[in-house]
Amino acid sequence: MTASEGATPERRPQQRKQVLLRLDPLVYEALARWASDELRSANAQIEFLLRRALAEAGRLPGEARPIPRRGRPPAGPEA
Repeated sequence: MTASEGATPERRPQQRKQVLLRLDPLVYEALARWASDELRSANAQIEFLLRRALAEAGRLPGEARPIPRRGRPPAGPEA
């Protein structure tokens, strides 16, 4: 069966979108301090907050992938 015969086409992994965001400098500084307190970058903090707001509003798509984990991988079984 081909895609034209009704099979669901596979979704290709999408690139993360780049967005220009203009913020009041004081708002950015507060956000950067908050992100630092939670060991995140300002960019990761913005994504975290946007996802939380979308989820609370019932607008986060079910197929949205989780935020990629950054940093050192967890220790293996030999550790």
